[in-house]
Amino acid sequence: MTRDPILFRVDGTARVGWEHLSRCLILAAALQRRRRPTYFLSQLDPASLALSIKRGGNNWLEADCPAGSDEDLEETVQEIRRIGPAAVIVDASDIAETYLEKLRRTGTTVVSMDNTANIHFPSQLVINPLLAPGKESYEFVSDTQILLGNRYALVRPEVRRVRPVRSQEPPQPFRAMVSLGDHDPHHQSVALTKLLLNCPRVARVDAIVRSHHPDLPQLQALAETCPDRLEIAMEPAEIMMRLTRCHFALSAGNTWSLELACVGIPQLVIVQAETYWPSAQRLEEEGAAQCLGWHENVSAQTIRQAVQNLLNDNLERQAMSRCGRQLIDGRGPDRLVTALEILLHPSRQVELSEAA
Repeated sequence: MTRDPILFRVDGTARVGWEHLSRCLILAAALQRRRRPTYFLSQLDPASLALSIKRGGNNWLEADCPAGSDEDLEETVQEIRRIGPAAVIVDASDIAETYLEKLRRTGTTVVSMDNTANIHFPSQLVINPLLAPGKESYEFVSDTQILLGNRYALVRPEVRRVRPVRSQEPPQPFRAMVSLGDHDPHHQSVALTKLLLNCPRVARVDAIVRSHHPDLPQLQALAETCPDRLEIAMEPAEIMMRLTRCHFALSAGNTWSLELACVGIPQLVIVQAETYWPSAQRLEEEGAAQCLGWHENVSAQTIRQAVQNLLNDNLERQAMSRCGRQLIDGRGPDRLVTALEILLHPSRQVELSEAA
């Protein structure tokens, strides 16, 4: 690779979750297809996540402080001066406006990946990889570009590759999936898996979790009691195989929900975090999912009834699948990289300097 690198400032820990890291890895994979070297300046917990970063061909630099702190700002500026990246992509929930302003003063292009819209953005580019909020919710400076909506949803290339295979619903018996994403803050995966196992028409259940999920031992113990009905998938190859077989999924309205919609899997969404409410509602409005509500307010009986209604209505499942595939086409990472390359093009940089 001979082009200037891209630096990601993102953490993946139990405190902040692993959703931010996961979506940055998706974007990094798309950047590498354009011959852009990528560096991750990150705090990781567990440390084995560094292997996932390096396995994708990325470079990992261990961060000494959490993203957004004063000490982290100093360290990030130091790495920018050392590496000389074409752009720095910041994806963290605890970032202040002053942090981004000081990064911009280094002369590099600053990109913010954000789906909360809770600060004024001085970045040159703001990306919302989820379905909402919309442009009217963001505050930004005059030269900021905004990329958001279903066209820029981050979908892994391996998920997009199984999209043609799942063009039609798989044969019965019914198979369900529990897929709450990279972060399960309320530890509901085990409870939801048990609930689906007790649903009379559900023959098999797939639990999709990461190897660092805190409740993985409980899921594995549960799988040992019913090996013919419950399977746990952690590796990408295993997960992709399950996507082609399941009839519906319990999801949380996050990035994984958009990937399920891209494949065409009907969803019952149980919102796990406030930041995912807008996307969950948008999925329901588009007909790709049914939002059952906030996780604390959704009862077991509500979930059982929703599952039975969905399994009894073939046309509803077909409609959800069709609407999801129409909403998310899986080309979001390529569109984001193209937009970033346009922003980094020398002629664009000259235009911006003349305007200033």
